[in-house]
Amino acid sequence: MLGLILIFAIAHSGLAALRIRAEERIGARLYRVLFALTSIPLAVILFIFYFNHRYDGLQLWDFRGITGLHEFVLALSAIAFIFLYPATFNLGEVAAIQKPQVHLFETGITRISRHPQLIGMTLWCIAHTLWLGTSFALTTAIALVSYHSFAVWHGDRRLFKRYGDEFLALKERTSVMPFLAIAQGRQQLVLKEFIRPAYVGVAITVVLFRWLHPIVINASANINW
Repeated sequence: MLGLILIFAIAHSGLAALRIRAEERIGARLYRVLFALTSIPLAVILFIFYFNHRYDGLQLWDFRGITGLHEFVLALSAIAFIFLYPATFNLGEVAAIQKPQVHLFETGITRISRHPQLIGMTLWCIAHTLWLGTSFALTTAIALVSYHSFAVWHGDRRLFKRYGDEFLALKERTSVMPFLAIAQGRQQLVLKEFIRPAYVGVAITVVLFRWLHPIVINASANINW
């Protein structure tokens, strides 16, 4: 699993680092397509492997009999998706229908955390590791959070390289730690920014994933590695 995460990290962050030069040579749309064709299959492999081996290793704890834990894990997973949502903030650009661009986001969930994907992945890892309690799940969680922590540094570095002082000003108004910039008075939470169709899409996605979860688990079990 660590090897698979390392391969994904090298491909994902490596291609992100090459974005400026790649777009100059092959264009933004073709770069986005190549990025997706590389990253998405690797991510799918990761999830399938995780589903199939989630009970491997040592059983470090078993809290599944605790009343309310299942509901807590579901709620934490749902919140995780809300933070993971900005990864698809511009679906048209993700699909290369519109020309993909690099944005300095400072609305909605990004007011809470400048890198919501790190927070979302951390919450997802906490929820699933708490429920599974295996050494495999714990090792995977540590590796995923470690990579996303690196991605915070790497992402900030790329944004500074592209935007310079404009990014530094944004960095001063935001924080990676959720709600820290708001608590320190450097940022304000604007609730009306959450009233948009995209967040309805997030809610639908959460419900859909909950319904599809056992189907995905069973489908993954049919793929033997």
